[in-house]
Amino acid sequence: MPDTKGSAIAISRPGLFSRFADDETERRYSERARTLRLPFVRLYGVIFMIVALAYTIIDPIFLTSTDNAALAIFLGLALLVCGSYIGLTFWDDYIQYPVVDFIALLVLSILVGRINVVLAEHISSLDATLHVIGVINKLIIVAFAALTLAGRPRTFLVWLGCDFLVWLAQITSGQPKLSGVVYAVVSFCSGSLIMAAINLAVGRTSRAAFQLADSLDAERARNEELVLNMLPPAAVNRIRSGLLVADSYADASVIFIDMVGFSTLAKRVSPGHLVELLNGFFNHADACAREFGVEKVKTVGDAYLAIAGGNVPSGNSADAAIAFARAVIAGVPEMGRSAGVEVGLRAGIHSGPVVGGVIGETRMAYDYWGDTVNIAARLDGTAPANGIAISEITWLRARDRAGFDTPVTINLKGVGDVLVYLAQPLDGAPVVAAA
Repeated sequence: MPDTKGSAIAISRPGLFSRFADDETERRYSERARTLRLPFVRLYGVIFMIVALAYTIIDPIFLTSTDNAALAIFLGLALLVCGSYIGLTFWDDYIQYPVVDFIALLVLSILVGRINVVLAEHISSLDATLHVIGVINKLIIVAFAALTLAGRPRTFLVWLGCDFLVWLAQITSGQPKLSGVVYAVVSFCSGSLIMAAINLAVGRTSRAAFQLADSLDAERARNEELVLNMLPPAAVNRIRSGLLVADSYADASVIFIDMVGFSTLAKRVSPGHLVELLNGFFNHADACAREFGVEKVKTVGDAYLAIAGGNVPSGNSADAAIAFARAVIAGVPEMGRSAGVEVGLRAGIHSGPVVGGVIGETRMAYDYWGDTVNIAARLDGTAPANGIAISEITWLRARDRAGFDTPVTINLKGVGDVLVYLAQPLDGAPVVAAA
């Protein structure tokens, strides 16, 4: 089935006002975003209340009693609404109701508008319009700086301090009336505080988004590495495109390696010891596969199946297969010392055409099939302990034929008589009796 969440995200990215296609995803996104913004919503509310209180303190100094009374009413209502708004953010279900923000901010905007009307009439009587325009224009630049320097709050605060000092020197040089300067400074400072909070909010949320994206990228890379460890890259690309993965290889060499007397050994040692022994064997075989350009196919019980000339280029597949098998068996003495028991391996190799591909939709793995695979498995059982058995076809294809005895004819179950070349145990490898 297609990934509904993934497709919803992909659909929503291009548009500026897009929603997620899935309503549940949209709801979770909205709640998550509102949760991240919640501390800053409260911070904005506190800053607003501090500014409103500052106006209630300075208004009686400069305004007439009539204007001051009107402002006191509007400021009191604004403080009440803002305080109630902050209180509602602590409500357990607040995140689920964006309409609370809509109503509270609309009422606050109306009250601030009424306050500004009264203040504008006072400022106009002082002939200080230039300072009002200057505050508005400066806050536009401050807003731009708050977004540009988001994620670097210390830098922004230093910039804001320098900007304020320069601006203050400019407006006081003409010796305007004190009330005009005070209101301009309060307006500028209140706006700057909001911009500082915005700078902090954008920086924190962008860092949270980056951290999430970074962790997703890291997880995606780990998953990609895991998938590529199980499947060839070309097969992965075809699976993602919805294509059937089926390949034919005309000249491959299949290698089966298993432990001699594994059933008897399993009765002698503990399960943990046995797993440790198998792990050492398979890890050693993996290292040899990387060294000789051989592809590991899978492990089945104590057997290790590999192929040369499949997805991994290996030149002459027969030579690569024989060199790989010899390298694995050469590690038998070390495996025996590590495990504390006698260990024996044997290998069977056959060359010919194989078919590879991926079948099914769960626990997918790239596997190989065909008579070549079956014959290699049968040859493995004919090899001496710590030796190698190869078919005549593999012997003819190999350039390095040293170490193999005169061929013998062996009847393989389900195959018939086959000419087999046997390589005796390598020097230094212990002779282990086959079970």
